[in-house]
Amino acid sequence: QVQLVESGGGLVQAGGSLRLSCAASGRTFGVNTMGWYRQAPGKQRELVATKHNGGTAAYANSVKGRFTISRDNAKNTVYLQMNSLKPEDSAVYYCNARDGLSPYWGQGTQVTVSS
Repeated sequence: QVQLVESGGGLVQAGGSLRLSCAASGRTFGVNTMGWYRQAPGKQRELVATKHNGGTAAYANSVKGRFTISRDNAKNTVYLQMNSLKPEDSAVYYCNARDGLSPYWGQGTQVTVSS
């Protein structure tokens, strides 16, 4: 099992920035991809950004150029730097890790962007 703990959410004005962190613990040796998803009220959970151990990153079109995902493999931690935030970025953000067998999820952290 892999446990994920997110931090860094909060309330910010449009145009502002937030940095999310997610620390993984447990059986992390098999984790090959970590990333972030988000879910707004009444909507499905959607991919925000993922980053493979080898360095390849993928972003949702809606966040390209504004969000940056990074990983500290030594600390088993993934970060999401969010700049130029928009009200439509408001959602619960979930950390995700994959080891080729199972997806693991954090408890989620709320991000609210006011207009």
